[in-house]
Amino acid sequence: MIRWIIFLLVCASITIAQPIFTNDDVEICNSKFQLAVEKELHNKPINEIIIELGKSFIGLDYEANTLEKGDKEELVIHLTGHDCYTFLESCIVFARCIQKEDTSFRCYQKELENIRYRNGKLDEYPSRLHYFSDWIYDMNRRGIAENITKKIGGEPYDNFVNFMSTHPNSYKRLEQNPDFVKEIEKIEKEISSRKHFYIPQTKIKSVEDKIQSGDILGITTNIEGLDISHTGIAIRLDNGRIHLLHAPNVGKKIEISEKPLAEYIQSKKNQTGIMVTRVLPSL
Repeated sequence: MIRWIIFLLVCASITIAQPIFTNDDVEICNSKFQLAVEKELHNKPINEIIIELGKSFIGLDYEANTLEKGDKEELVIHLTGHDCYTFLESCIVFARCIQKEDTSFRCYQKELENIRYRNGKLDEYPSRLHYFSDWIYDMNRRGIAENITKKIGGEPYDNFVNFMSTHPNSYKRLEQNPDFVKEIEKIEKEISSRKHFYIPQTKIKSVEDKIQSGDILGITTNIEGLDISHTGIAIRLDNGRIHLLHAPNVGKKIEISEKPLAEYIQSKKNQTGIMVTRVLPSL
């Protein structure tokens, strides 16, 4: 009896992080699942489900810093606006739930934590997969998605990351928690020690036939200390070319790029190429 009381007291002292969301987020989630039912998306390959969900977000406002709510790291569900990462994240999460035929808000929460955090577990701020090449590595390692960059012609990519640890004042949680900076620095060193590959911007067009709609694109950058500066979803249009389905920037809305992917990236001075990740079936 005493052991049981002690156990209950210990459990009561543990603070369980609760997801942060609004009624609007629940309604949007339900509407996306309803769309899946109407279009029988559970019968389609996962890349096609991702595209259908992605297109359903076209016209939604770009919204930055949506994950930085509260004073500590919690599972933030924010569907009323997206940045480039949270957009593709939502599409993947919805697709995985739909393919599992579990269209519950609870499933969305579980899958969101699963792909946002290292090893699928929310701990503290450093457990979030902040660097996108680290996200690719973690998804590949856990069999959620496959990094196909090298397979389709990728070249070695020198990827030394240290932007977060050298710019802690740009990140609210790092500024408030100096100990997190040390943890982030360790993570950066591990990321930098890995072998990375990318498709240089001048060779993207030559490998377009190996990229399929629904592939996840990480756009590499020449900004010092960063690996990837933008993300999006590959989509092949009627012209036969791969375009970018993405949330472009502040003040803009989710869209399909007017230019094909190769030309789009060549027009951006800080974008050097792409990493390509293919989401695997969740069954």
